[in-house]
Amino acid sequence: MENRFVRPFAHRVSHSHLWRFTRTSVPRGTALGLFVGIFFLLPGVQILGVALLALPFRANIPIGAAMTFLSNPLTTPFIIAASVWLGDNIFGFRANVGAFNAMLEQGATLGQWSRWLLSDAAPALISGLFIISLVTAVVGYFLAMLFWDNRIRMKWRRKLRQAADQRLGLSTSDRTDG
Repeated sequence: MENRFVRPFAHRVSHSHLWRFTRTSVPRGTALGLFVGIFFLLPGVQILGVALLALPFRANIPIGAAMTFLSNPLTTPFIIAASVWLGDNIFGFRANVGAFNAMLEQGATLGQWSRWLLSDAAPALISGLFIISLVTAVVGYFLAMLFWDNRIRMKWRRKLRQAADQRLGLSTSDRTDG
């Protein structure tokens, strides 16, 4: 916090919602991490983007950073293909998903990728990525809320059961002594 680059933001960066696991910060971090992780497929940009966007949204930074790993080298080709297909079918772009797959398998050059992106593929890809990342973020938010609520409910049930067992244990020991 004493770093000269962090010092102007230290009061914001050290806020407890960003680092503690709370009922509100965990679902926000989950949604933010999923959205940024899928929409921005560049590995260095994802975690930095989550950290910067977590400030105004008061989202949990560690959860958000962890959720960005959903898009990894194994899932990225599927996410891109699904995004192009979705953008193509919803918005009527004429991007060719088959050309994407062929270029991926053949190890296309940077020039070939540039020409592909300058066609209808770029708008289809961006619109598809936006839709997939938005839907994934909303689903992730609600799943994290359900998980959190279920976790709290289980804790309360365990505490109530322990309290009931203690009361029952005290009442039986009182009866045997007296």
